[in-house]
Amino acid sequence: MQGMADALNQPADLAQALDRIVAAAQDTIPGADYASITVRRPKGDLETIAATAQLVRQADELQYALKEGPCYDAVTVHEITLSRDLDHDGNWPNFGPAAAALGLRSQMGIRMTRTDAEVTGLNLYSESTDAFDPDSWLPSLFASHASVALGYATKLQSLQGALESRETVGAAIGIVMERYGITSERAFEFLIRMSQNSNTKLRDIASELVKLNPGVSTTAR
Repeated sequence: MQGMADALNQPADLAQALDRIVAAAQDTIPGADYASITVRRPKGDLETIAATAQLVRQADELQYALKEGPCYDAVTVHEITLSRDLDHDGNWPNFGPAAAALGLRSQMGIRMTRTDAEVTGLNLYSESTDAFDPDSWLPSLFASHASVALGYATKLQSLQGALESRETVGAAIGIVMERYGITSERAFEFLIRMSQNSNTKLRDIASELVKLNPGVSTTAR
């Protein structure tokens, strides 16, 4: 348990946090040979955003395509789903045998987070039947702890993105000021008009301008 906490509490960006979560799940939860994380976007699209092996990415994709399986159900219907024997599970008659053909025999899906924007689920796979104890508190506890780490990493990434965007826009304002000899307010208005006229986000306009003018002073006055 302490090893799990140490792995998830280390400072990390979002990609690192996701990789640590699935690695810690595979190492910590009894029976887990592989782990992955599924996210369901607002429009219903499903995506695997972290996995310990390509094999489970393939298994996840099968569930997305077939619209069935513990992974699919955990982010669409139930908070916890379990298959003791995928090859003989009537709940998922199409996915189960296909997963068994890949060498996966049992699976558990646990919902991690749910917001208006998206839902995330932790997927645990095993090469053995009856690998996961439905009465065990550990998988749910792990998912709860991991959701906190994931939320922190997501907020950190948003903050970093906002700061980077602000710096890029500031640099673009400096370029426009120097090129046209205008004030920072007029330069900012110029960038806004470019954004509106081209239907392009302001930060993208700014980023492209900075790339095209690497030798120009970018300090707004």
